[in-house]
Amino acid sequence: MLRFLEYLLIVGCIAVLLVVSHGMGQVAYSWMPLEATAEAQKVDDLFSFLVSMGAFIILGLVGMMVYSVLFFRAPKNDYSEGHPSRGDIRLEILWTATPTLLVLWVAWQGFNIYQQLDVLGLQQVVHLHTPVEEPVYAASISDIPKSADETIEVFVQQWDWSFRYPNNVTSQELHLPVNLRTRLNMHAKDVLHSFYVPEFRLQQYIVPGRNIDLVVTPIRMGKYKLKDSLFSGTYFALMDANVHVESLEQYNQWLTQAEQESMSIKNQAVAEYSQPPKTLFKSGWYTVAPDCCFGAAQRANANERKVMNDT
Repeated sequence: MLRFLEYLLIVGCIAVLLVVSHGMGQVAYSWMPLEATAEAQKVDDLFSFLVSMGAFIILGLVGMMVYSVLFFRAPKNDYSEGHPSRGDIRLEILWTATPTLLVLWVAWQGFNIYQQLDVLGLQQVVHLHTPVEEPVYAASISDIPKSADETIEVFVQQWDWSFRYPNNVTSQELHLPVNLRTRLNMHAKDVLHSFYVPEFRLQQYIVPGRNIDLVVTPIRMGKYKLKDSLFSGTYFALMDANVHVESLEQYNQWLTQAEQESMSIKNQAVAEYSQPPKTLFKSGWYTVAPDCCFGAAQRANANERKVMNDT
């Protein structure tokens, strides 16, 4: 009977740990930025499972240590050796096979998600015919077409993002229609850059000389911020761009308006580079001049400033 109660107590403790760990995994959704794409849901689901698994392990280990300290302490002035433990083949198999299977499952899920992010092709991201109920913290997936409806050219260089749309409109803002898969054809003009929007959970290196396609499926309308997650030089902090996820009607309206109006492209790096030095100290260090949006006069001023720095 006593043995049965011990087993029952262990089962109860494991059940409590599972409930608490699952709750920690659900709370983990709120630790991340908003889920703005269907791809973000896949990433957050895996992150939630890893948090649940980690919480179960750490709480279990701490619980066993506290239990051992409270009930199995050696008496004062007792320096004798502890009872030697004997190996249990079943226990050895259990604590070897369980972590191995978990690691293999996590590796498979990571590989599967990477394939579904569709960096180079146009594969299906989610099963759209199956309705998904909205979890406590995660966003729900809307009905999203299977194929990409738009292809937007993305150009990045020191220090500027620019986007060219199917009607040849060029802008420094990225506009994306909600619930439609969009292919981003990305080009780096000078050095290695990285496309990163935290709410999208997508981070992709852009390599000079290579065209890299990234398919994104926005599911939440709003305004987000695109960052270059690779340090690229003096004006790196200025390399951001606004990302607008909007309805298809708003997207088409913006395209029409942008096509009719001549959009002047401004660049903050150019403005700061063109300003006169604010201090008397001159380091003489060479700074890569912002190449984008430069007119003839600006290029002349940049060359003159470089000559002054060299002298």
